[in-house]
Amino acid sequence: MKKLFLITIFLLLVFTSGCSKQKNENLTDIYERIIKRDELIVGIKYDTEPFGFFNNITQNVDGLDADLAREIAKAILGDEKKVQFKPVTAQNRIWKLNSDEVDMIIATMTVTEERQQVVEFSTPYYFAGQAIMVHKQSEIQSSQDLKNKKVVIVLGTTADKKIHQFAPNAHLQGYRSYTEAFDALKEKRADALVADDSILLGLVLNNSEFKILPKRYTKEPYAIALKKGDDSSKLLFEVNNILKNLEESGKLSRLKRKWIQEK
Repeated sequence: MKKLFLITIFLLLVFTSGCSKQKNENLTDIYERIIKRDELIVGIKYDTEPFGFFNNITQNVDGLDADLAREIAKAILGDEKKVQFKPVTAQNRIWKLNSDEVDMIIATMTVTEERQQVVEFSTPYYFAGQAIMVHKQSEIQSSQDLKNKKVVIVLGTTADKKIHQFAPNAHLQGYRSYTEAFDALKEKRADALVADDSILLGLVLNNSEFKILPKRYTKEPYAIALKKGDDSSKLLFEVNNILKNLEESGKLSRLKRKWIQEK
C-alpha cells in the first residue's frame, strides 16, 4: 500500500510539473518569443505597391510596410535583416496572426471597430481614403456615375464593407487579390476599381492608361495588427514607441516620401 501511495504521488508530481511547464510556455509573451527566436515574422501583402510588394528584379519584399518591418526588427533585435516576411491577403491575414504564423501584420490594414474586437492595433502610421480608378477615357466622374456599372473590389477589405454607402447601386465583382481585381479592369470586364487611394496609386504609377478620380470617400487609418490579449501587451508597447520615435525623428516622413510622394 505504501509503495502504491508513493507511485501515485510521483505520478501526480510528474503530471503537475508537465502541466505547469506547458502553461508557462503558453504564457510566454510574443515579445519574448521574438527575442528568443532572434527573428521577427511579419505578415505582409505581396501585391500592394508601394506599401508591400514582391520585387521580381531584386527578389526582395519592398515598400513602406516592408521598411517599417525592418525598422521594428532593427529596434528590437538590432538588425533590420532579422525579419522574415510571409505573404498574406485581406482574407487570411487575421487568421494567420491569431494562429501564430506571424508575430504581427503590416499590410495596409485599416483600423475598424469590427477588427478591434479580434486584434490589437498600434497607433496609425498612415491615412488613406477610398477612391475610384477608371480608364482615362471613361465617362465616370464620381460615385454617382457608378449606378448600374460593374465595379471591382477586393474581398475582405474596407472597400468591400463601405462601397455600399457611396455606391449602393453598383454591380460588384469581388476578387481575392489586387492583381486579379486590376486584371478585370484592364481587360474591361469591369468599369471601375474601388480601393484605398494609396494602393490605387501604385497601380496607376505603372499603368498610365488609368486615372484616380479626385474625391476620397472615407478616411482609412493604417496600423500594425497584433494578436489580441495580454501576450501582446509588451510588443504593442514597444511597437508604439518605435512608431513614435520614427515620427519624431522624421524617419517615418522620409519613408513615406521614398515610397509614395517621390515615386
